[in-house]
Amino acid sequence: MLKGKVHKYGSNVDTDVIIPARYLNTTDPAELASHCMEDIDADFVKTVEPGDIIVAEDNFGCGSSREHAPIAIKASGISCVVANTFARIFYRNSLNTGLPILECPEAVAGIGRGDTVEVDLGTGKITNVTTGASFQAKPFPPFMRELIEVGGLVNYAKAKVGE
Repeated sequence: MLKGKVHKYGSNVDTDVIIPARYLNTTDPAELASHCMEDIDADFVKTVEPGDIIVAEDNFGCGSSREHAPIAIKASGISCVVANTFARIFYRNSLNTGLPILECPEAVAGIGRGDTVEVDLGTGKITNVTTGASFQAKPFPPFMRELIEVGGLVNYAKAKVGE
């Protein structure tokens, strides 16, 4: 069960504002996290806490295909991203890096900035603890949950090779 405060954004949040290109000279997750969202939300790094959740509208993660974007989000402490829709390459990069993401337009409409939200990745249930409203996203199949739980595709492959 994931639980955290919501940081809410609109549509077309692209990878250039998630992690600006001027910081792509590093792959260090902590350094990337220190600049996460700074071009769209200057207070994000000051207010984000471990477990927090990003909620966004349409086409979250559009733009370039950099894996730095989900790495920066995850390293900043965000436990999950819920959006109406995701750019496909961001969707795949998120799973590859172990960042859980769920598409659920009803939840996006029913969750506000600062609300506390719980997400059950096993069932896809999203609960706005602040209002008591619940929403249903499509849950990940067991294989994808395992990939997320071990921290992404590289760790998943290493675990499978070791079996």
